[in-house]
Amino acid sequence: MEGADLELGELLAAAEAAPPGESVDVVARDLQKRFGAERVSFLFVDLIGQRLVRLAPADGTDRAEPIDLQGSVYDSVLRSQRQHVEPDGQGGRRVITPVTNRGDCLGVLEVTLQCADDTVLRQVRDAAHALAYIIVTDGRFTDLYHLGRRTTETSLAAEIQHQLLPAAPCCEAVQFTLAAGLVPADDIGGDTYDYTLDRDTLHLSITDAMGHDTNSALLATLLVSALRRARRSGCDALKQADHAHQALLSHSRGLATGQLLCVDLETGLCELVNAGHPWPLLLREGTVEEVKLAVNLPFGVAAPSSYRLQQLQLRPGDRLILLTDGMLERGAAVADLTSVIHDTGELHPREAVRALTAAVLDACHGSLRDDATVMILDWHGDRRRPVEEA
Repeated sequence: MEGADLELGELLAAAEAAPPGESVDVVARDLQKRFGAERVSFLFVDLIGQRLVRLAPADGTDRAEPIDLQGSVYDSVLRSQRQHVEPDGQGGRRVITPVTNRGDCLGVLEVTLQCADDTVLRQVRDAAHALAYIIVTDGRFTDLYHLGRRTTETSLAAEIQHQLLPAAPCCEAVQFTLAAGLVPADDIGGDTYDYTLDRDTLHLSITDAMGHDTNSALLATLLVSALRRARRSGCDALKQADHAHQALLSHSRGLATGQLLCVDLETGLCELVNAGHPWPLLLREGTVEEVKLAVNLPFGVAAPSSYRLQQLQLRPGDRLILLTDGMLERGAAVADLTSVIHDTGELHPREAVRALTAAVLDACHGSLRDDATVMILDWHGDRRRPVEEA
């Protein structure tokens, strides 16, 4: 095991020494050196989440067309998060391994090997895990991965909106699993979601800025920045709401709906503020119900009323679904979201998000008039604490 740890350490050191745009090639050379690997490549999921893009090596060769994800072996690997091994048709083995960081599926590592015993396969999985961290780190220094993920033209509003979103749409922790998504990803303007995790609290928000296109994206920028500033100053959900409201009143003529949540990681007690936003849905013990919160006015509405802090006690096994009105209005209303939520209750939140956004896109025949955003929180409870005897 010490030898494996040493090899992994050397791999990370070599990746750090290489230019940010070439670290994937470092992993490829490492696998070629250790196992005689052939045709090593990394394929990542595109911005829309419908196709895979094969990252071209540093020498510019092996450029390929995007691959449809649905129904492919890659889709199976990403959904199951399990390594796939099959004959390559030339006497070797084709190995496809998920490249994932804390639940965020970046793509897959594809390798052809002449020999693939259990030890080799485990070390390929280790390399893929290291690659996930390398890509996340290098993404701070290069646009390579951003450029490669774009298989359609992205609007200016969408460019602004994506900069507002968390770097990862999925997060796994001891107490919870979280995933989010929005459509259409290449032409959005107004919807945002956000989350962050500190030592004892999970902070969540989902917001919908009035209007469309660039104006709503700029309004969303003001809103999200005000929320983050308040949150990073130690404010709870109620104070965050107040700061966001004052920011819109002071600097904008627009308004936005939103839902802010603070979840205590030890107890599962969730404190919420609802600013004119659609009610959350709760899947508990096989039943989907609306969480009928008191609804305050949207952010930016000049009115004397104040925001109200409300509570929801989460239980282990609960699934909480947050939506924007684009998931519910006009053509999207044809989609039976309650049935989709129920039928996908056993899936990872990441896959449930894909199912919900796909249902809305199908209901609208692929053409949405409004942004549609969904965030799913699975609450596991603090598994580190011993279960009290009855």
